Amino acid sequence: MRTRNMIKFSAAVIIILAAFITFIYPLANSIKQGLDLQGGTHIVLEAVDTPEAPVTDDSLNRAVSIVERRINEMGLTEPIVQKEGARRIIVELPGEKNPEKAIETIGKTAVLEFKDESGTTRMTGNDLKTAKEQIDQGKKNVVAIEFTDEGAKKFADLTASNVGRKIGIYLDGAPLTEPVVNEPITGGKAVITGSKTLEDAKNLAILLRSGALPVKLQVMEVRTIGPSLGQDSKVKSEKAFAIGIVLIMIFLIIIYRMSGVVANIALLVYVLILLSILKYLDATLTLPGIAGVILSMGFAVDANILIFERFKEEVLIGKSLRTSMEAGFKRAFNTILDANVSVMIAAIVLIVMGSGTVKGFAVNLALGIIVSMFTAIIVSRSLLTWFINTGLITNPWFYGLNRKVPEHMKNKGGHK
Repeated sequence: MRTRNMIKFSAAVIIILAAFITFIYPLANSIKQGLDLQGGTHIVLEAVDTPEAPVTDDSLNRAVSIVERRINEMGLTEPIVQKEGARRIIVELPGEKNPEKAIETIGKTAVLEFKDESGTTRMTGNDLKTAKEQIDQGKKNVVAIEFTDEGAKKFADLTASNVGRKIGIYLDGAPLTEPVVNEPITGGKAVITGSKTLEDAKNLAILLRSGALPVKLQVMEVRTIGPSLGQDSKVKSEKAFAIGIVLIMIFLIIIYRMSGVVANIALLVYVLILLSILKYLDATLTLPGIAGVILSMGFAVDANILIFERFKEEVLIGKSLRTSMEAGFKRAFNTILDANVSVMIAAIVLIVMGSGTVKGFAVNLALGIIVSMFTAIIVSRSLLTWFINTGLITNPWFYGLNRKVPEHMKNKGGHK
């Protein structure tokens, strides 16, 4: 029995330590980083009333959706687009070092018009089905467009009635190209020329695919966070995280001795599981998110402290180590559950009501609380049970008991 428990405890510790050493850095480095850690661009846009398009709650919501689609088309990593107040849109672009390019792409109204020579608008961007940049046979950068079924009929009529004449294609009132119609085009497809580079053609295609903004957006603020500043924040957060873990581990060992060692091993499991979940969820880690992780780590330690204090109380009334440990976990469970449920309710409120970094903090806090419950109730309990049942250390002092131990307990081992 003792040998079997010794094997279980030793194998578990070796596996946990090996997994932590092997996976901690790959996991930590594989999680996506937010604007405050890797640098990038922060843009504040404000919707402006115009005679043609007054700002409403619905139009602002549609503008947020369109801006988000345009940014996603740019291929940026984990951008953040969110509404702020009644008129503003906050855009955060981690890793983007060219704010002018981003503003040009996301801020254009993108009203596409097809006009005849008299200046009459015959078609709009609503008639488009898709748009894609490409290089034609003449090595020119063009945007290939395809119309909807209704748009294809309109375009066929437009070209049929304007053979030998120019058709103007305009974006936000500025001419893109004015091709001469040689013959009716009935296939529902066409190309827009005039792009100097393939990148220009790609940006135009993005605007056309995402649709026109329902309101005019004005740039109110542009802030660029350099990679060095982001790296500095990252280094400081990593240092704070490491110092926090080391201090907690030292504290647990000093106060609770062998029980503290077990708690520290469970804490390593906590860190690995939490980082794995963040990686699986493809989460983006920000400074507030790191704060949520560190705070939830405190709850993980707090759960172990409650358990160990209950454990010591049971030893002092004369129970064996194993019985005291089981009773300690059972008596502490309701207290731990109540405390964590209270914090979880606060985290859920922040997730539902908050936005951006506040929501990121709350999500990480909630995940950390769930993981901390698992490591405290399952991992710590299993490890401590196995170790006590090995019978290697039977003196309660080594489990954090500082007060006088009853005479009948001084040589009482792990079994009843």
